[in-house]
Amino acid sequence: MASSTMDTSHVGFRLNTPPSGFNPRRDLAPGLFEFLQPLHKRFSPGQHELVAKRQRALKASLAGNKPNHLPPSNATTSEWSITVPDWCLDQRNQMTGPADEAELVVKMLNSGAPGVMLDLEDSTVNEWNHQQLGVENILKALRGELSYYDQKRQKQVSINPSPTVIWNRVRGLHLSQGGIFDEIMSGSLFDVASLCFRVKPDELKHPLCIYIPKPESADEALWWRDVFQAVAEKLGWPKNYIKCVALVESHPLAYQMEEFLYNLRDHIIGLNLGRWDYMASLVHFNLNDPAFVLPDRNTIPHDVPFFQALRSLTPRFATSAVHWPLVE
Repeated sequence: MASSTMDTSHVGFRLNTPPSGFNPRRDLAPGLFEFLQPLHKRFSPGQHELVAKRQRALKASLAGNKPNHLPPSNATTSEWSITVPDWCLDQRNQMTGPADEAELVVKMLNSGAPGVMLDLEDSTVNEWNHQQLGVENILKALRGELSYYDQKRQKQVSINPSPTVIWNRVRGLHLSQGGIFDEIMSGSLFDVASLCFRVKPDELKHPLCIYIPKPESADEALWWRDVFQAVAEKLGWPKNYIKCVALVESHPLAYQMEEFLYNLRDHIIGLNLGRWDYMASLVHFNLNDPAFVLPDRNTIPHDVPFFQALRSLTPRFATSAVHWPLVE
């Protein structure tokens, strides 16, 4: 049963919830509610479990049991590779901006950058109307239909045809969505399903690409893998149709990058090192350690030893010789 009542069990922040009077069966895109129901039942509990696991890992780190490498596994001992498709071989330079700003989205896609990430996460407020506008803009951008009116030039500006890869950053696992079902659902799941349900592969110039923000463990990669494959199966797409890139911006993931890639090897194309959030996470997980000191992050360039170590450790399992380690 659907509900638009504000969930009050999460104290300390306002949960993203539709406005009063919203009826998900009536007001979501036709068929989307029914598409979401089984996905929510299957995957939202797993999101809650992974968030609880994050909390345990942080608590352990603050108690002195800091993040470390996992035991040897197929990910680190077997031969395997990731094939980078021709359409995204060069992604060394990507632009990013809020998906709810149509003018900015069009300008980025017309910039000539090899990749553009349309963001529903950090740069878009986690509020229903902004998020829904962002989704609508992404759908139009994917079809090449988005435009804006240029006041200075007094003309409508559209997206020019180009090989620019469009990446779509959905909300991270730490964010939930209220007002769709009686219990809260995963914001990540809601965003992925909302985008996938309303696009058709023959409308797109390349497979749908998802940017995964703020992952913290290799187990989370299994959740994303299963979501991608379940959505693809329901839509009749090839199992590995949805592609993704993940941001290494949490301290624990720096020790599980190979395992994370391995678990998502049928979908993932690369990793992006998120400098600012990684530094924040580094502080977060070492907050109780009197021996840990990090100076003003504005004075820390990306070539300091601990960043260079993380960059050099970023696994590059590709069948081609093209490598594109990114620093956000």
